[in-house]
Amino acid sequence: MSDHAADPATEDFVTHRNLLFTVAYEMLGSAADAEDVLQETWLRWVKVDLAEVRDRRAYLVRITTRQALNRLRTMTRRKEAYVGPWLPEPLLTSPDVAEDVELAESMSMALMLVLETLAPTERAVFVLREVFDVGYEEIAAAVGKSTAAVRQIAHRARRHVDARRPREAVSQAETRAVLDSFRRALDTGDLKGLLDVLAPDVVLVGDGGGLKQAALRPVTGAEKVARYIIGGTGRVTRTVTVEQTVVNGNPALVLRLDGELDGILAARVEDARITGLYYVRNPEKLTRVEAETPLTR
Repeated sequence: MSDHAADPATEDFVTHRNLLFTVAYEMLGSAADAEDVLQETWLRWVKVDLAEVRDRRAYLVRITTRQALNRLRTMTRRKEAYVGPWLPEPLLTSPDVAEDVELAESMSMALMLVLETLAPTERAVFVLREVFDVGYEEIAAAVGKSTAAVRQIAHRARRHVDARRPREAVSQAETRAVLDSFRRALDTGDLKGLLDVLAPDVVLVGDGGGLKQAALRPVTGAEKVARYIIGGTGRVTRTVTVEQTVVNGNPALVLRLDGELDGILAARVEDARITGLYYVRNPEKLTRVEAETPLTR
């Protein structure tokens, strides 16, 4: 597309590409699928008569949303055959994403798992309205519903998400501090140290996708989670290193074995303790992390 820098359609698409990617990613939880949606959006966009388009950004978002909805419905069948729990694909994110509190929360592993429980249209409406503040009329055009219906869907989706999201926002600094305590306990195999940082009802979800070993069901309870973690690292004969990073707009940990990426561990923190751990080991979901591609809004 660089050869057509003067082409208005290309300029508009490039200008809004990060926005379109983030919309698609938040709807799908998969960067690979989001990239495919962008390709489909581009193919449709270049056929549009721009003279007939009043708001090009809104029109691009509409195309992206429709393509993401189509893909989301097919992904549902794919997930039904998935081996073990399914987690969103983690994305290394740039500092400006972390500074955007609303965007960072909406991209967190914890909230994206809540979005997984919404119906496709509900998820699209929630993402467009709550994350990107798109107007109801624009959303209606994107999802093929009346404005009144979209308002009802938005209210229902918001109520569903609010009932399941963390009670209060946790600062980046607090999350980093809790993860640092967790990392130190992990480095030393300190069972008590892990128990001190884990909430009594903590849940660990692992995603190996059948390609790497991971718990086939969520592990619940501080004692079980701590012993599962200590037992797992204790069986590893290679050198384990753990470092902090920012994934999906929030502090997270990168685990490496002999310098090679093994997985990304994200956490949900409440009241200075970890209530949720999300460990992505599926190598097919780690390619963008390995490439260290940042996401910007």
